[in-house]
Amino acid sequence: MNEPQFTFATSVEAPVAPLRTEQVPASAPSRHRIVYPTVLDTARSLLSIIVIALFVLTFIVQPFRIPSESMEHTLLVGDFLLVNKMIYAPPGVWKWLLPYRQIQRGDIIVFHFPLDPTDHVVKRVIAVPGDHVHLHNGQVFLNGQLITEPYAVYEASYSDNYRDQFPTMLYTDPGVDTSWWMEMHHDVQQGDLIVPPGHYFVLGDNRNHSRDSRYWGFVPRPNIVGRPFLIYFSIRKPSTTDVPDLPGDRLGHDKDPVNSIVDFARWDRIFRIVW
Repeated sequence: MNEPQFTFATSVEAPVAPLRTEQVPASAPSRHRIVYPTVLDTARSLLSIIVIALFVLTFIVQPFRIPSESMEHTLLVGDFLLVNKMIYAPPGVWKWLLPYRQIQRGDIIVFHFPLDPTDHVVKRVIAVPGDHVHLHNGQVFLNGQLITEPYAVYEASYSDNYRDQFPTMLYTDPGVDTSWWMEMHHDVQQGDLIVPPGHYFVLGDNRNHSRDSRYWGFVPRPNIVGRPFLIYFSIRKPSTTDVPDLPGDRLGHDKDPVNSIVDFARWDRIFRIVW
């Protein structure tokens, strides 16, 4: 008897549908319109910059240049300074935001020269109102104590008893202002000069080459402009107290035009903080 025969399918392949591809239409290229500023827009921008600059220079900072060697070696001839005009202003309602403070001993200040208010001078505050000050052998004694002055230099100079033993009653220096000479007699007690209220006693760091409060008197508080805080540029200028260089250079650097151009500025002093 013949048995029926069965055939089993081991795999079934489903028909594969063809892939459908859609053509995406290319988007239209975007166009960037360039709008050029009008003359009025340019004028408005320029006016805004000028107004901001005038505000900053009038109320906040002011540039100055050092013309003399009286503050060497803290400040050199040819240094360009930015002066903070706000620091000594009355604090008012903005004291929580801006760093207002009182004038302190050791501060470097820029002020209107008492003998010529159109001229600006920079010196260091040595004594504040009420202090007793005198100099012995050029060193400063403040309220009976010798003070430490790491910033002061004593370059070689002629002998001047008035300068080094201040205050002295001997009128030995023709550079002393006569009005100050008469006024000083009322402010000296037992050999000490007493700083009156609202005034400050200032000296240059280059003590033997500085015309300062020893020669023309105190700085009134209203004369003080502000405190230098940054050297933003420095041009190499000769100082009358420097030792002159010998002519010529063994390496020939003085004949190199590139070095002559590069050396016109003191690059290492740019953006230096003033202390």
